[in-house]
Amino acid sequence: MESSDAAIGPLAGVRTTMTAHATTLTIDVPEDVLWALQQRPDEFADEARLLLAVKLYETGRLSTGLAASLAGMPRSAFIFLLGRFGLSPVGVDTDELEEDHANALRASHPQ
Repeated sequence: MESSDAAIGPLAGVRTTMTAHATTLTIDVPEDVLWALQQRPDEFADEARLLLAVKLYETGRLSTGLAASLAGMPRSAFIFLLGRFGLSPVGVDTDELEEDHANALRASHPQ
């Protein structure tokens, strides 16, 4: 196992530990942040993993499968949660989907 206490880029308080199958990223979180969010450390960690996964998916850096793995959930659950963040698993945004739906309704009921 390899470990590093060096900051990644400009971030202080970030440490990594690498194994054959995964890398553990440790981030120092001020108690004030947990207090402001009213979250326990484990709740914050779960939410942070999900938010990171969603952002990496949104920017096109991870597929839904890899993002789901990062978030620690099945792909189907991750795809379902994308809507909560206004994202689509099919590569179009919600405005496009709503417009397509409205066009389909108009086409199916001509006046």
